Amino acid sequence: MSASPPSPRRLLAPRHWLAWLAIGFIKALVWLPARWVVATGATFGALVSPLLHARRHVIARNLEVCFPELDARQRDALRREATREMGRMLGEFALGWFASDAKLARLHVEIEGLEHLEAARAAGRGVLMVGGHFSHLELCARLISRRIRIAGMYRRMDSDVFEYEVLRARLAYADAMFDKDQLRATVKYLKHGGTVWYAPDQDMRGKDCVFAPFFGVAASTITATHHLARLSGAVVMPFFHRRTRDGGYVLRLEAPLEDFPSDDVIADTTRVNAAIERMVREAPAQYLWAHKRFKTRPAGEPPVYGRDSGKS
Repeated sequence: MSASPPSPRRLLAPRHWLAWLAIGFIKALVWLPARWVVATGATFGALVSPLLHARRHVIARNLEVCFPELDARQRDALRREATREMGRMLGEFALGWFASDAKLARLHVEIEGLEHLEAARAAGRGVLMVGGHFSHLELCARLISRRIRIAGMYRRMDSDVFEYEVLRARLAYADAMFDKDQLRATVKYLKHGGTVWYAPDQDMRGKDCVFAPFFGVAASTITATHHLARLSGAVVMPFFHRRTRDGGYVLRLEAPLEDFPSDDVIADTTRVNAAIERMVREAPAQYLWAHKRFKTRPAGEPPVYGRDSGKS
């Protein structure tokens, strides 16, 4: 069984009113043309950037570690654009959650590689679509759901109000949503030929992690991709999406990773990280660099973000 929204009755307490106001603002925002929604988010990101000193530091350190070939001026330009992307992400999340089907139908969307999915389904295989945390991941999940039936894996939100509203919105277009504790249900869905969207590119800290290179740096990476493929027999298919200069979106399903999974969980996790890294290099500014991807370090290695690495 997939996740279900919490009971709305208990969400009427005064402590939730601010969250309801935020939801109301987001729903009102999506009445604007889609381009304006994204542009409003970008403007917001630029305005609040001076207040986000800690996140600016994280973005700068990630770019310094991952793109040593760039000079300081190039990295700073990329950092500024990545900060604006955080604002665009808010707008695109709003569209993904609450925009009407008619509004999304007006977006210019190109989907490549559907033949790979069709071949997997013809063979009776489930599909694990592995992607990354790009600013438009929520919107593009909904966009591809207009062509194929998908389920998703997600982490519960801290706000009960947002958990209720966003999970309801996701379940309106997805077959199911599985949280991290619903491994058995996810495997069952995949075994029955389902398609699951999944992004394993964040430092989650847990026993089911290994160190695998990401941009040449040892990154603590969850091994769920290997285990889900092994338990379900599903193929692992890289899924990439980017925003184009004209405000459209290109979504690409690639051929399944060959001979996956193997008997080597670290080798498999390394292949997954390499696929995501390749996607990031195609649209580096659109990746979520504000996450502390390297906060967990191998024994004996110094912290990447300073002594107090804090939360993600």
